[in-house]
Amino acid sequence: MLPDQIVTWNRTEAEYPRHKTIGQLFEEQVDRTPEAIALVAGERSFSYRELDALANRLAKNLRSCGIGPETLVGVAIERSHDMIVALLATLKAGGAYVPIDPSHPRDRIKYVLNDARTSVLLTTSRNRARMPEVARIILCDQGEGNAVDANSTDRIASPVTSRNLAYVLYTSGSSGKPKGVMVEHRNVINFFSGMDRAIGSVPGVWLALTSLVFDISVLELLWTLTRGFTVILHGDEGTDTIAAEIKRHHVTHLQSTPSLMRRLLLDTRTLAALASLEKLILGGETLTTSLVTQLRQFMRGEIYNAYGPTETTIWSTTCLIKEGSETIPIGLPIINTRIYILDSDLQPVALGDSGVLYIGGEGVARGYLGQPNLTEERFLPDPFWAGGRIYNTGDLARFLPDGNIEYRGRVDFQVKIRGYRLELGEIEANLEQHPAIHQAVVATREFKPGDQRLVAYVVMKPASIGKVTGSELRSDLEEKLPAYMVPAAFVFLESFPLTSSGKVDRNALPAPPSAGSAEATLELSRERNEIEGVIEQVWKEALGVDNVSLNENFFDLGAHSLLVAEVHVQLQQRLGREFPVIDLFHFPCVAALASHLNGELAPRRNSGWGRAQQRRAALQDQAPK
Repeated sequence: MLPDQIVTWNRTEAEYPRHKTIGQLFEEQVDRTPEAIALVAGERSFSYRELDALANRLAKNLRSCGIGPETLVGVAIERSHDMIVALLATLKAGGAYVPIDPSHPRDRIKYVLNDARTSVLLTTSRNRARMPEVARIILCDQGEGNAVDANSTDRIASPVTSRNLAYVLYTSGSSGKPKGVMVEHRNVINFFSGMDRAIGSVPGVWLALTSLVFDISVLELLWTLTRGFTVILHGDEGTDTIAAEIKRHHVTHLQSTPSLMRRLLLDTRTLAALASLEKLILGGETLTTSLVTQLRQFMRGEIYNAYGPTETTIWSTTCLIKEGSETIPIGLPIINTRIYILDSDLQPVALGDSGVLYIGGEGVARGYLGQPNLTEERFLPDPFWAGGRIYNTGDLARFLPDGNIEYRGRVDFQVKIRGYRLELGEIEANLEQHPAIHQAVVATREFKPGDQRLVAYVVMKPASIGKVTGSELRSDLEEKLPAYMVPAAFVFLESFPLTSSGKVDRNALPAPPSAGSAEATLELSRERNEIEGVIEQVWKEALGVDNVSLNENFFDLGAHSLLVAEVHVQLQQRLGREFPVIDLFHFPCVAALASHLNGELAPRRNSGWGRAQQRRAALQDQAPK
């Protein structure tokens, strides 16, 4: 039996358009505001009528390719209006989209497309060469989407229902392979209505920052377009232009991970821009009171904390953070959502005690694509709601006296890094495929306050000890995994510490060296010139290390895209000059960057970002002899 208080807190039943689909809601909005600006992508803007027409044309082509209910369409398009058209067209045709980041390793893209059994892939000519073969590839930037009845923009009747799939999103899997989460239209429609009530549906201007492979993009790109917002699509320029975009477009709504927001707060231009925001939604990882305190110094608008796994459709709980809050809960359930905090026997823990957080209600997804056993393991019958299902989040939580929920950490080895949810087991499994590695363990370490990074601990096979470097292991992983899943540091051990039960004692794993590689130690005596000294100091502070070699690659020391944004701001301020952020990718070491900024090196167009081999080649070419 559930305590009466929890029963009361879970009374979230509310009406929502349960029989409609995302495509129908978008078309209804088009009919309400046909000439309003729906999308701004770069220098181009599109009215709701224009966006609808483009999507209708591509939807007809997809229907001619056999796309309909329960068929999956791969979408591998850079951030452009073509990406938005592809999503809408897939939904209009009745299919479900499978988002793919074109920058991910080719093998990972191939795995996702094969696992999803996609018969059609929507991409662009820029990405065509990197895409594996599927039955049909449509290049959305070359007019192929208009091949059928190109002069007609009439809508097509779709047989899709709210019980059909809307998208399949791949998340990290502990088996070493990503797993596809199947989300139906009804799940998404309920979420949309939940957001209406939680944050308000009065349309404004939304700056969309999130990658399509991250499920909160559904809020930014689809909820907004069914509510009459103008969506400003942030491109692939990194964080440099965010402040300017907020100011230029009079942005009212923004969604971000706490990690990204911390980086943005380092730029004084962003501080001024935040003052105009009406609503800021933060989620994807733990939100701290210190970050909220910082934001309150510049923001007059509302700040929300949001929580939810992909398996229960984006955000399942939200919290409007009040002035002077001493704790930051993940909030209360949205409409038609039930929260249980249970023990190992699926019984409620005492109020105020910690337990495993389970989520039930209309947001619970269908399950994992092609993995019935894993679906059965994680999606369970709801013991407190006849006919319902609950999802085991693997998160620890507790109820606060007012019904709000406080996040308390993980019960397994799933972690959040810069807003991305990932399974440490997937990284470990890929590491152990290397022929030189006997065993691998991956853990998170805080290199400096608020900066969590991955560290790989490896035990080598006897014949391979001393013959493989961390850079080589990193290079191998970068061919298999997205950049955010590649460890920042590699620590070689003779053996792993064990607990009394014979399991690896993760708490006893040593901290990674705070200095750079052995190469850095050898170069300490070399006197730096003024600009080298500034670059070195900024990177030391950003990376949380004691030393940075003149020729050590920043990315081999643990740099990532958010850290690059922070360093770029700091360098411009300390050097008293402006330069494009891409220079940090073209010249990824102290010596090369200093020489470039002194006018001694010309920029290289193949920066090698994301591939260790190219980075090292660029470094060898550019470093002073």
